[in-house]
Amino acid sequence: MAQTPVLQVNNLKTHFFTRSGVVKAVDGVDFTLNAGETLGIVGESGSGKSMTALSIMGLVPQPAGKIVEGEILFNGDDLVKKTQAELQQIRGRDICMILQDPMTSLNPVFSVGNQVIETVKQSLAQTGETLKERAIELLHKVKIAAPESRIENFPHQMSGGMRQRVVGAIAIAGSPQILIADEATTSLDATIQYQYLELLKELQRDTGMAIIFITHDMGVVAKMCDRVAVMYAGKVAEIADVRDIFNNPQHPYTEALMKSVPNVEEDVEMLYAIEGQPPALDNLPAGCTFAPRCQYAFDKCEVQFPDIVQIGDDSNRHTATCWKLSEN
Repeated sequence: MAQTPVLQVNNLKTHFFTRSGVVKAVDGVDFTLNAGETLGIVGESGSGKSMTALSIMGLVPQPAGKIVEGEILFNGDDLVKKTQAELQQIRGRDICMILQDPMTSLNPVFSVGNQVIETVKQSLAQTGETLKERAIELLHKVKIAAPESRIENFPHQMSGGMRQRVVGAIAIAGSPQILIADEATTSLDATIQYQYLELLKELQRDTGMAIIFITHDMGVVAKMCDRVAVMYAGKVAEIADVRDIFNNPQHPYTEALMKSVPNVEEDVEMLYAIEGQPPALDNLPAGCTFAPRCQYAFDKCEVQFPDIVQIGDDSNRHTATCWKLSEN
């Protein structure tokens, strides 16, 4: 795998300014993404996963939301400093996003063909019959049977799995360098989910695009991802290769997430659950945000947020933020 950084996020902070206070949805996120790599982002609801993706896309909800600090370097160019007009030239062409529910992405009053063609028109500036031919080619690429006839269908005439494939076709129309999949398989059944994941991997092999995969499903993480960033309360708690996350979790939150994954070989009366609730993002504690729920917490955890700790040597790129690791 080529280790060419295509995306580098440095100290990203996206805040929402509300009547109740400042909501720190993304609060100092750091990670890199290499060409051809798949980075998984996991964590409980409200941990900042989707808002990190929207920040990268330049789609932070306005006027309340704002990127207040940090860099998003796409091929060395800072997206935070771009105007909306400049970002419009990047979105859909160089960086694309697949949302959780395809029905929120597809317009019900236009045919599938019209919507794919519109994207092709924006991405490739083609005209005439070439547009339709390219749209059919894209539908064929995402494994939609008989695309020549399906191109006339409306979204409601397709199954959930087929709609998600159409969204995938739209996303790859411009041959993007980065594809962000935000809970893209949640609405699919197990069989269709497997087929869709295989499709994404095949597209990645063919195009060399990098993928950011946001999910709650650790099975999807194990199948799809090269590295994993574990987010909690707007921060990255731990980031490592996928094998290390599963076999050698270092942050107590990551360890708790791993325990939360049911084991079909174990006979238990009650499944494991992390005690307590994530903190309110407009009233974060002074110290480690996971401390109130952590079995290892001690006095220092309550008053000061921990530094980033390197696990092992630099080659494995495994880091975590925990005083337990700093003290050892």
